Amino acid sequence: MFDLHCRRCPRLAHFLDEVGEQYPDYHARPVAAFGAKNIKLLIVGLAPGMHGANATGRPFTGDHAGILLYQTLFDFGFSNKPESLSADDGLVLKKCRITNAVKCLPPQNKPTTDEVKTCNGFLQQELQQLKPGTVVLALGAIAHGAIVRAFGLKPAAYTFGHAAEHPLPKGLWLLDSYHCSRYNTQTKRLTPEMFANVFARTKVLMGTSPEAC
Repeated sequence: MFDLHCRRCPRLAHFLDEVGEQYPDYHARPVAAFGAKNIKLLIVGLAPGMHGANATGRPFTGDHAGILLYQTLFDFGFSNKPESLSADDGLVLKKCRITNAVKCLPPQNKPTTDEVKTCNGFLQQELQQLKPGTVVLALGAIAHGAIVRAFGLKPAAYTFGHAAEHPLPKGLWLLDSYHCSRYNTQTKRLTPEMFANVFARTKVLMGTSPEAC
């Protein structure tokens, strides 16, 4: 189960201690998943952002990466609001939940391979609760790799690529997208149209398990 007080990764734990001292009003702890309980879409990001989820305690809330994500969720009927500003802003997700491959803020937004592995058990538990036909949307290659690892699958058979899709065990789908980070959106590596196309495909896949195709 998710552990708000987890300190299994010494580097991350010490870094959060420092951040908490520098920003005493910040959440500065592991960030739990956010969203509905009965879902058809699980979005997996990389890790909390310094002035986003690490500050607010809610994934993709308060930082640039959340701008495109929450607008797109609203456009496709997964959210009641197009903006996510704070953990108490009344935003509600519908049939959707958001989590991260790494629950703690990493220095320079770069978790180590060992940190991703150490945190993988939490993601594995989240994935085990999903019903057949649920789409698991990986935002970026690290999230993609964490999902593949959580299922004990061979990475070579599950190549990451924008809009790539793969059948997963237990009747689930893995769908990939470039991460909606400031860098990717400002350099046009990921455009709103590209992101919308991924969510349109999500809608098609929802409710259809790979075994039924």
